[in-house]
Amino acid sequence: MAFEPRTMPTFYFIGVTTGQSSINAIFPRWMAILGSDVHLAGIDMPLHAPEAIYRAIIEHIKVDPLVRGGLVTTHKIDLLAVTRDLFDELDANAALCGEVSAIVKRDGRLIGYAKDPISSGKTWEHFVPAGHFARTGAEVLCFGSGGAAVATTVYLAQAADRPKQVTLVDVSSERLEHARHIHEQIASDIQFEYMLNADPYMNDALMTQLPDGSVVINGTGMGKDLPGSPITAAGVFPLNGLVWEFNYRGELTFLKQAKQQLVRNLRIEDGWVYFLHGWTQVVAEVLGFELTPELFTQMDAAAR
Repeated sequence: MAFEPRTMPTFYFIGVTTGQSSINAIFPRWMAILGSDVHLAGIDMPLHAPEAIYRAIIEHIKVDPLVRGGLVTTHKIDLLAVTRDLFDELDANAALCGEVSAIVKRDGRLIGYAKDPISSGKTWEHFVPAGHFARTGAEVLCFGSGGAAVATTVYLAQAADRPKQVTLVDVSSERLEHARHIHEQIASDIQFEYMLNADPYMNDALMTQLPDGSVVINGTGMGKDLPGSPITAAGVFPLNGLVWEFNYRGELTFLKQAKQQLVRNLRIEDGWVYFLHGWTQVVAEVLGFELTPELFTQMDAAAR
């Protein structure tokens, strides 16, 4: 994969379908607020792209003086796994989670950051009422154990109000083992369970076993990067439960299934707030400005 040298300051967006993202319209508005002339450029690759492509991207970012850095979405784990030697430094979360969401160039060094534990934590606090688990004894069931899902569990492991049990379900034993390895390095009283499963009917059954008020998350990418949903149309969410769809665009089948269950009195969150926190955290790190609450409010308003 060859890259032409950039002709203007550039921020890369590395994903699967970057052209469909709202960030293409939002990014110029943010740069106007910041008084910056940095331009956004998307790089699309299929899931689990060849190693040579990941390395070519990081090598290009490292040597092109006009590339300021970038944000990584779906490829966070795969990219770092094959390019770790090209980074001069990783932050603590990137080293722990084995993923990189922010690629930063600073003083001639290439630094990888994992911002998802911060972004997911801020979204969680926006979405889940304070003291929810202490009051309800609820659990968390997360379909998918990729980067965003693991980052959320890293946040939960250190949260003051946390569930007694978190269950991760995935079709990949490798991803589940990666999650287990990370959890073993964290001192937490949460009981983590790992289930290898690709059967949506089994996922339906897992939901029926949850206590009232439990949180059910779709972190599989289904409904955006992949078609469908991890559950069937017959799946029943926990009474008074909370439902979090990590995505904000796509067919969002899982989100629609939750919205149809009015009698379950669900609190439903899509991925929009997560999207905002994820992007603003990374842009601030790459471009080197302080993301104050006042500035976040401005950027939020511009995005909406």
